[in-house]
Amino acid sequence: MGIAALLSPTFMAEFLSQSGGYAVIDGGLATELQRHGADLNDPLWSAKCLVHSPDLIRRVHLDYLEAGASIITSASYQATIPGFETKGFSREEGEALLRRSVEIACEARNIYYERCGKGTCPDQRPILVAASVGSYGAYLADGSEYSGDYGDAVTLETLKDFHRRRVQVLAESGADLIAFETIPNKLEAEAYAELLDEENITIPAWLSFNSLDGITVVSGDSLLECASVADSCKQVVAVGINCTAPRFIHGLILLIRKVPFYHFKYLASFGDLILQVTTKPVVVYPNSGETYDGVRKEWVESSGVEKDGDFVSYVGKWREAGASLFGGCCRTTPHTINAISMALSNTLCPH
Repeated sequence: MGIAALLSPTFMAEFLSQSGGYAVIDGGLATELQRHGADLNDPLWSAKCLVHSPDLIRRVHLDYLEAGASIITSASYQATIPGFETKGFSREEGEALLRRSVEIACEARNIYYERCGKGTCPDQRPILVAASVGSYGAYLADGSEYSGDYGDAVTLETLKDFHRRRVQVLAESGADLIAFETIPNKLEAEAYAELLDEENITIPAWLSFNSLDGITVVSGDSLLECASVADSCKQVVAVGINCTAPRFIHGLILLIRKVPFYHFKYLASFGDLILQVTTKPVVVYPNSGETYDGVRKEWVESSGVEKDGDFVSYVGKWREAGASLFGGCCRTTPHTINAISMALSNTLCPH
């Protein structure tokens, strides 16, 4: 995508049009790195591999591209300048590692395109690199990204100051967009929106929230209000949900998807709440359905655990509900993404 496209308010609509009306996002990065043997028992989580095993990150990016992903996210979710500094890196080295996370994803895209040129991949579809930004809770590495409870001492300005330099660096790293992921509360969404405006960030972004109950974000804040914050920001080109159990996704799409006024007679029970949501493309990339234990720092199986086939059964409903971008989060794999890609392809081009 050229710079003119990046600055265009129709960036995502144009990308989706070029992609056949929908796009597939990659799946879990950190959990896939662990599956390949990486030890991520560290506050840096997947960002640890930027230091010790960048080749493995590139390999996982390629696995997702070969599975059908059109958007791959950088290994920067838990990469922060303060986090790197606590590990003994200088500020300059931390910023370089942030840039490196995007460079690795771009390298994977280039390798994939080279393979396409040699006839060893099925197509040369448009591919975007999204610079991942995790929440303040992800930096704390205490599980608060799954509760949204940062305490009274953390204010809007605290969050803006924490994220500011990382957003600046990633915006200038060569990424096509910024993915603000697993947002647990309205305050952090407001911080992101204000930063994008204050810093005159010129590449687009999406904001995606997480939910434990299928109604609110994990902090208990209204999802409608959170989506409204995202919708009001001109740099935000998509709004959605990630790292949430698949069984909740359909209802959450309906909550945040703006319904045309002429449909109000069918939805009178929702009242004026419908006015608070968005017409921007909706992005969904749920986790496997397992629950993360922030104290034990591990994923715990539950009755809601989904298999790849279960994702396939959901995807058509998610698309009918209004989602345009589909992928997976923690504990999903290239097999999951391939299943999603095939399901979407079959939905649009039934045999």
